[in-house]
Amino acid sequence: MEVNREKLCTSKADVSSGSAYHCSTCHDDEEWSNTSRGRAKSRSLSASPALGSTKEFRRTRSLHGPCPVTTFGPKACMLQNPKTIMHIQDPASQRLTWNKPPKSVLVIKKIRDASLLQPFKELCVYLTEENNMIVYVEKKVLEDPAIANDDNFGPVKKKFCTFREDYDDISNQIDFIICLGGDGTLLYASSLFQGSVPPVMAFHLGSLGFLTPFNFENFQSQVTQVIEGNAALVLRSRLKVKVVKEHREKMAVQNGIEENGVVSTNIEKEVGKQIMQYQVLNEVVVDRGPSSYLSNVDVFLDGHLITTVQGDGVIVSTPTGSTAYAAAAGASMIHPNVPAIMITPICPHSLSFRPIVVPAGVELKIMLSPDARNTAWVSFDGRKRQEICHGDSISITTSCYPLPSICFRDPVSDWFESLAECLHWNVRKKQNNFAVEE
Repeated sequence: MEVNREKLCTSKADVSSGSAYHCSTCHDDEEWSNTSRGRAKSRSLSASPALGSTKEFRRTRSLHGPCPVTTFGPKACMLQNPKTIMHIQDPASQRLTWNKPPKSVLVIKKIRDASLLQPFKELCVYLTEENNMIVYVEKKVLEDPAIANDDNFGPVKKKFCTFREDYDDISNQIDFIICLGGDGTLLYASSLFQGSVPPVMAFHLGSLGFLTPFNFENFQSQVTQVIEGNAALVLRSRLKVKVVKEHREKMAVQNGIEENGVVSTNIEKEVGKQIMQYQVLNEVVVDRGPSSYLSNVDVFLDGHLITTVQGDGVIVSTPTGSTAYAAAAGASMIHPNVPAIMITPICPHSLSFRPIVVPAGVELKIMLSPDARNTAWVSFDGRKRQEICHGDSISITTSCYPLPSICFRDPVSDWFESLAECLHWNVRKKQNNFAVEE
């Protein structure tokens, strides 16, 4: 079944004449003005206004200006670069809109979790029968005996479109995505789309739920508002990763005779290169693998060697991944709207090797050091794990295809609530106050 893919975009809220940091480069206006700094009102998805009335909810203070300032004084400006891959915008202006009503939805369910069977069935019945939508489901989800043997669910199941990972391309057939599970379901959804990603609505039905802001109790009204285009978005940047491997094969050498007269076959000949590309939402992890030796890898930034990592490995993560493995390795936690790439060592054999943050858009390259004692291993969001040998390289930069994650309230409130609820950020017993003496 073919479904034409509709173009998705985010709409910008109307900017009044008194908005903060009014940029002449973006708005063709020479006058800049400042307004009073106000505090953002928290708003849930169920209480969000219609798209045309977002002006009254617009914050007067944001994490970034509407766009980067590209003029400096009366005569200096930034040289225009046609290779610009991202645009910093006000997080409060990132809202979902549809060019045409969505017709197809991909439902991703956590595998081997019996507690998700009933929510999965309720959601699919709601989407197919009440909204008349085309539902895509992974084939192995329907192979669950609890679903395959359910006769009452049979009529709904017959309407599904199924696919198989790494075999079927559904990137041009999905209008938006609904995830049922934990953070792993969102990472899995990201891996299915190596190009443009449809908006993702993630329900918290897993263990951690840092990336899944929605509760399933009121899913009907929440899904309806997303279909109507009444939702805020947070654009989670991804990493574009290219792995280049020197493809070698063992060849017998006629003059390589061992002592027992057997022809030696441990001579490798380089016969070409193998190139693989990935889109990564959380992090790229290079580690020492099963070896007992420390890993020894060189890290290049835009072609310049910046350091050699000697330790258990190194993590290259997005701001979204800063609260995952990188946080456990001692890195700072960065809001998803910050355009950055994080480099975090894993147990470095140097007390002064601290995690660093580099600008988004730079190109990082990781290779085994020439004097490395052993190979290294690399994984992408915890998947596709493979060995890296001498001569292989891993190139990493910011992808131009972010993952648009639908917010429950707004990008700032959702993130800090996740820090407090999931990671118990800054939770401690409060200090007693001094007793007042009469």
